[in-house]
Amino acid sequence: MLKGMLIGSLFISEVVMSATFTLPADGGQVIGKNKRHVVQSGETFAVLARDYDVGLLSLMAANRGVDPFLPHEGEVLIIPHQTILPNAQREGIVVNLAELKLYYFDPNGEQVHVFPVGIGKIGRETPQMTTYINEMIEGPTWTPPKSIRLAYEEAGIELAEKVPAGPDNPLGEYAMRLRYGSGQYLIHGTNKDFGIGLRVSSGCIRMEPADIEWLFAQVKRKTPVQIVNQPVKVAVEPDSSIYVESHEPLTARDGYKESMEWPIELQIWVERYSFASNRVDSVVKVQSGLPTLISAIN
Repeated sequence: MLKGMLIGSLFISEVVMSATFTLPADGGQVIGKNKRHVVQSGETFAVLARDYDVGLLSLMAANRGVDPFLPHEGEVLIIPHQTILPNAQREGIVVNLAELKLYYFDPNGEQVHVFPVGIGKIGRETPQMTTYINEMIEGPTWTPPKSIRLAYEEAGIELAEKVPAGPDNPLGEYAMRLRYGSGQYLIHGTNKDFGIGLRVSSGCIRMEPADIEWLFAQVKRKTPVQIVNQPVKVAVEPDSSIYVESHEPLTARDGYKESMEWPIELQIWVERYSFASNRVDSVVKVQSGLPTLISAIN
């Protein structure tokens, strides 16, 4: 029993540390390393996503063809911990909507912390923006806007005009208000066991309780926030290796998928090295969410 407890403790410790990566000193854009997990009896993707602190959709994309509800015992899964940094300034908070991830860059410029997030559902999309944290709120009160109360009423649910801090508050224990429009957009926690790594919110950015508690202690008012939408990312590494990472594009309000436009640097590179065009096109279409080496040119 003691041996099992020790193994479990070591496992949990490894998982907690897996969201923190050292930024490449040479200016590289690929961080982290994918892990392997051997499925144990009774495990599901939802459980593994929470244990490894990765998004549910990300885990599913990296393991296409595997039943997320009943994976076979002994099956080896890829835990997607390697990623290409978004094309954004490496400061403060960066959220890439397409991959449902939040990146927090340490002020010292040495580390980046990566977390799965939930974002706005179709019709209540989280907007792209360049802004900053305008308010830090511990124990937030939820005041659902009239539009949300009406939507709940149509489903037969009556919402209170104000929900005080506590276990029934869907904002969790911490919230950070963004300077944007009427100030309705938050980065906040949750009181639910479901929704991280999915499009489920009314426009806010939702984090696991432990993740938002940690992040809340690191940032402060005026911390910059960039929210981007980059389903295709490219990394041209210092050794001239080219990596491409592709995610399923978000679905727009009209039901159509948003475009999978290639980043301009990828377009230029493919024009120069046309032999790699088919390889790039294949990676973009697969949408595994995993950085894939296209070519190493010396």
